[in-house]
Amino acid sequence: MAEGLRERKKRETRQRISDIATGLFLERGFVTVTMADVAEAADVSVNTVYNYFPAKEDLFFDRSAGVVDRLPRWVRGRDAGESAARAVLRELREEVETVSPRVGLMEGYDRFMRVIHEAPPLRSRLWSLQQEIQDNLESALREEAGAAAGDPLPGLIAGQICWIHQTVFVRIGREMVAGRNPDEVSREVLVLLDDIEDVLSEKVLNYAVRDSE
Repeated sequence: MAEGLRERKKRETRQRISDIATGLFLERGFVTVTMADVAEAADVSVNTVYNYFPAKEDLFFDRSAGVVDRLPRWVRGRDAGESAARAVLRELREEVETVSPRVGLMEGYDRFMRVIHEAPPLRSRLWSLQQEIQDNLESALREEAGAAAGDPLPGLIAGQICWIHQTVFVRIGREMVAGRNPDEVSREVLVLLDDIEDVLSEKVLNYAVRDSE
């Protein structure tokens, strides 16, 4: 269905508030910026900000929904004959090889990481997001593999795949904070992905292989 005028205006307002808040957080830090500061800068009421974002952490991690759903989406979209882990490795390689901002390979990502490092509430929310990612992935793996409710394997495999994902992001974040060039980091992380694949067991690499059609 086509987006109505009311829905479009609400989406645009939400995006504008998010963009302005991000700029304030990067400039002044997360802890010092208040919801009232965001409302004033966006020329809206404080209640309007809270209507779109119940907590200040929601403003900072506004695009977290795409991250939380990423691994399950990659697993469900895997090719015929491809396992869950190999699908994630393939998708990560493509993101890294194209120097994608979606994995943090961009100028200015160091500022984003520093804001998180300096704000305990953001570090706590990031941990919660990582748990949500793993829970969602486990559910997807259980469904895709047709595993029984009490089977522990989907949870174990989800933990391994999340380790792959987190290892890549931690490495990229550390290098970007150090002021490295995104293209150089990309080449190094591609080597890291090969090393990661080498240390994974065959059981992980061959779990939930999609039937060939």
